[in-house]
Amino acid sequence: MKSEDTPFVDGPLDGRVLPILLGPTGHPPKVYRVPVPDDAGGPPTVLVYRRVRSAGARWRYEFDPEGDKGSGLKWPWSKQGPR
Repeated sequence: MKSEDTPFVDGPLDGRVLPILLGPTGHPPKVYRVPVPDDAGGPPTVLVYRRVRSAGARWRYEFDPEGDKGSGLKWPWSKQGPR
């Protein structure tokens, strides 16, 4: 498979450039999740980075501190009721 060196901005991976596998369209994934093990043996923390356009035709990942909140498909039948 083909990969592309992609820079990471903000968050714990700020300034790093990692080889990211490209999909069938030649683009890296829209969301990149990095599981970080918990030192106490609990569930891992997942860092979420979102793909954005960089200079030219390149991509970069920006840290999303809110994680997976507000991502994914929004189906009409999955709306939350009144609070």
